[in-house]
Amino acid sequence: MKKKKCALLIGTIILMAAGCNTYHEVQVAPLEVKPIHITIDVNVKVDKALDNYFDDIDKTEEKIIKK
Repeated sequence: MKKKKCALLIGTIILMAAGCNTYHEVQVAPLEVKPIHITIDVNVKVDKALDNYFDDIDKTEEKIIKK
């Protein structure tokens, strides 16, 4: 019984040592960075024009309400 346990222990140690001795090589390739072109349409002029238009209406409405 002791011989079986000893043989099992030695076999386990040999397998563990073989597993720890593996070598892994990781290749790091240079990364290629490409420019990103983003197109954003912002309608600021239209928004400001609408604000001005509605401000005029609001002012006129305030004058009518105050009378």
